Amino acid sequence: YYNNLFCLSGTQLAPKEKLDIPVLFMPDTMKMYEAVVVIHVMRENGENWPYEDSAELNKDLNSVTVSEDGGIQGILWTYPVHGIPEAPQQKLVPAVVRCQARQRVEKRVEVLLTGVVPGVTAMPATRNSAVISRNKLANIQEEVQVTDGFSTTVEFLYELQYQSNEIKSQLESLIGMHLIQRERDPESGIITLIFNIVFAPNKPMRNEGTLVVQCTTGGIWKFPMLFIATEPEVDDVINIEAIGLNKESIVDFKLTSQTR
Repeated sequence: YYNNLFCLSGTQLAPKEKLDIPVLFMPDTMKMYEAVVVIHVMRENGENWPYEDSAELNKDLNSVTVSEDGGIQGILWTYPVHGIPEAPQQKLVPAVVRCQARQRVEKRVEVLLTGVVPGVTAMPATRNSAVISRNKLANIQEEVQVTDGFSTTVEFLYELQYQSNEIKSQLESLIGMHLIQRERDPESGIITLIFNIVFAPNKPMRNEGTLVVQCTTGGIWKFPMLFIATEPEVDDVINIEAIGLNKESIVDFKLTSQTR
């Protein structure tokens, strides 16, 4: 898939008829490819479209071809196409982040990016994997680029995607994610990204997400995530002592709202 000009010579279109143009994309490496689809339309009878001011036509309209007599011989439509490869979707085991409700946990998640283009040893995309380990961050290296979501970085962009906007609105304030380390195997070309995930749920839940990583040179990798919040600890035990048969016993206690 390279810069090319697709030619549909001899294709006839009736007035207001639609034309479908198939574009096939078969990438062999994880990088972005670019092409241009150019459609050139001419009259079936070979005549030109008349245009009075040929000087203005040549100056301002680059989307037409002009004949010697100053008429419009053809009209051009140009469509740039970007091909962004995505790593094959396999049945990966989700990286699980588990925390008790009303508590806070930090975990490190490692993801492997295969087939990354930078470097001469880059390999074709074959597999993905995600490994999760417990707690305590390593020191952040100076050369590591850190980003929040799909903002500009030197090499990688990332974000957490959810199954619906409703789930996103519930979780985006409860989950924090930062890229803290990046390593490259010089022999295989595989890049390991290490993320720090912070999860602070306020109630029991079980929701799935997808960690999406995109290389700025092209290529997208997706890794499943699972966020589980278990039941919180009991706040207190209320004891009510009976003062007699058929008599009411009353105990007062306070509840404080955590929000306004």
